[in-house]
Amino acid sequence: MGIRIMIADDHHVVRRGLAFFLKTQRDIEIIGEAANGKEAVGQARTLQPDLILMDLIMPEMDGIQATKIIKSELPEIKIIMLTSFSDQDHVIPALEAGASGYQLKDIEPDELIHCIKKVIAGENQLHPKATSHLLANLSNKKESRNLISELTNRELDVLKEIAKGKSNKEIASALFITEKTVKTHVSNLLAKLEVADRTQAALYAVKNRVVE
Repeated sequence: MGIRIMIADDHHVVRRGLAFFLKTQRDIEIIGEAANGKEAVGQARTLQPDLILMDLIMPEMDGIQATKIIKSELPEIKIIMLTSFSDQDHVIPALEAGASGYQLKDIEPDELIHCIKKVIAGENQLHPKATSHLLANLSNKKESRNLISELTNRELDVLKEIAKGKSNKEIASALFITEKTVKTHVSNLLAKLEVADRTQAALYAVKNRVVE
């Protein structure tokens, strides 16, 4: 069964172009389109896609507000922001709203497919500019605190593996523990580091030299 995708963008040509390309992929199915954030929320509730490609600036309701609503009601839906804006004022709110990816519209088609599959697999996919903004934001928030010291030894081990880009399954294998135990450690360390997801945790680990 393919990845069920919805496209939310106020430009008809952009929606059509994305849909046309994505339909050429065997394992992707386009199940809906929305012209603004309000439509995106409504269609997400009805269609419950696996993933939404969400524009940032749209009439009636922008992509950030739509993402907040969708993620609060249907947290299993993955959302990738696909936008022309790469400044911090857009990147940080989008990620805080719950987006799993942040890519610019000039992304290569094959790279977009790769990004979609990675997000579906549970990984976050950020454009390099978005990553730099996120890292700067984390630095500003936590420059006076070292939250790493609050982690247990095992949570620190898991964090190191996350920073290497490993999945829960790979971490479980490396540390000789169950995937369920890994998930518990991940949940605990995210809370202690006051970050929203694995990407932010990995960036925090690198910044604080948990991994070299």
